[in-house]
Amino acid sequence: MLKDIFLFAGSLISYNHTFIYLFHLFLSVGLIVWIARSATKSIQLVPHGTQNILEAYLQGVLIIGRDAMGSMELSRKYLPLIATLGFVIFTGNVMGMIPGFESITASLNLTLALTLCVIIYYHYEGVKTQGAINYIKHFAGPVAFLAPLMFFIEIVSHLSRVVSLSFRLFGNIKGDDLFLLVMLTLAPWFVPMVPYALLTFMALLQTFIFMTLSYVYLAGAVVVDEH
Repeated sequence: MLKDIFLFAGSLISYNHTFIYLFHLFLSVGLIVWIARSATKSIQLVPHGTQNILEAYLQGVLIIGRDAMGSMELSRKYLPLIATLGFVIFTGNVMGMIPGFESITASLNLTLALTLCVIIYYHYEGVKTQGAINYIKHFAGPVAFLAPLMFFIEIVSHLSRVVSLSFRLFGNIKGDDLFLLVMLTLAPWFVPMVPYALLTFMALLQTFIFMTLSYVYLAGAVVVDEH
């Protein structure tokens, strides 16, 4: 059955979920490094092949950042972080669609780690850009007597971002993997076309959402309102 083929790589290692996760994590990292090296090994003025694909991807990320942050300069500044996140997430999303492999983004360990990287980094950038005191003042809001309430609401809001960003990605990809497994079980020889198109779209969508929200959170930390 195809569902057995989809679990083949995991069964080769062991049924220990930690080993299976680490195997796919290192495989994803190795694949990303190989693609990056292939694209930059022989850079040409007129791109082609892998270089052309990656340049188009980076240009798309810059446009997302420009729209989210209102500045191409800031978009370029945070391009390395956001583009790397997108690369890792998309690779992890689609890996579970390949027979014998599992999605690393279907593990809360990875999605939570990526989310914490974003949260910690944008707070760091906010303090670095505005100064610690001015950055903390933004949590208090514009009205002095409402400052304690606003500060509490802001803290809860920032903490909820950790849950929202990590669980959204984890839940959607885990659900996609389960959906594919169920479809392979019910109709193994007629599944591949429509579900694969749907899952590819979802992999792209979840990557786009994560990158966009990361840019939005960075914008909220570093873009100072002149008024």
